[in-house]
Amino acid sequence: MMPPKDLAIMLLMTIILIVGVYQFYFWTQNHMIKPARRFDMKIDRLFTLKPGWVWIYSGLYYPIIILTVATIDDMRQYNYTAMSFFFLLFMQMAFFRWFPVETPPEWRDYGELDTLSVRFMKLVQSFDDNTNCFPSMHVSVATLTAFHLVANAPYLGLWPWAFPVLIAISALWTKQHYFVDLLPGAGLAWVTWELHQWFAL
Repeated sequence: MMPPKDLAIMLLMTIILIVGVYQFYFWTQNHMIKPARRFDMKIDRLFTLKPGWVWIYSGLYYPIIILTVATIDDMRQYNYTAMSFFFLLFMQMAFFRWFPVETPPEWRDYGELDTLSVRFMKLVQSFDDNTNCFPSMHVSVATLTAFHLVANAPYLGLWPWAFPVLIAISALWTKQHYFVDLLPGAGLAWVTWELHQWFAL
């Protein structure tokens, strides 16, 4: 069993790393190699705005990532796990810089809506611009997290896979992503997991 002090240190480091990683994410928003493009697909029109899903998109997202630390056995495993998320970040940044995609401004127009969910959405979007859409980083991080949870905690069965599914659905209902952003995000997570498996041997 992991010593409580090690667990506390890893939890603190994870929070700091998440904040640090987002600085790279935000940096790409201002350093795109090409102009951002937009998609126009009929399937995206089927997903009208449902602000309540922001509690899954951001409210569930970060706690699950942080709590994954509790399934790690030691510092060596933690270091390799953290490195896998860095691998994923670097791949995402390549797409964000050389193939930038943005959502239309009207997807962030809430009209007269002023619910708690809408206010939370506006808070999230005050930090997160409408670029860096493709592939979905939320889906890729959630999928990679599920890979780690399944490997670290077999007693959870297949439940960890509900996490990326819920995040993907929430990304559509909150109009944070196009439908086409989702599967490539999961694909990047799979590539990252395979790299992690090779390095962690």
